[in-house]
Amino acid sequence: MSKTKRTPTSDAVAILHRRYYEGRPERLAALEEARANDNVARKITTLRLQTGLTQRQLAKLVGTTASVICRLESADYEGHSLAMLQRIADALKQRIEIRFVPASKRLQHV
Repeated sequence: MSKTKRTPTSDAVAILHRRYYEGRPERLAALEEARANDNVARKITTLRLQTGLTQRQLAKLVGTTASVICRLESADYEGHSLAMLQRIADALKQRIEIRFVPASKRLQHV
């Protein structure tokens, strides 16, 4: 079985992609999910900071605890619910938009 010759690279991201993700759809799916969770966490944090609120102050507006807000702002958290995101959006005078994109548009490469 012959392998296709690859172009040498010193790009660390490309090397990591080849080593850990290329040809492994389950890992690519996990990476995409992790990026989505990180994206939500960053958006919540950014909106909160733009309004000048602490986690405790946002929690009070939302009707929850600061530890819940802290968890929601963590990139590792996987339990974002639409109901909680809506409560946060309401407290920050924002609205939520949800998009559906074709699966073929999903990230295939780092």
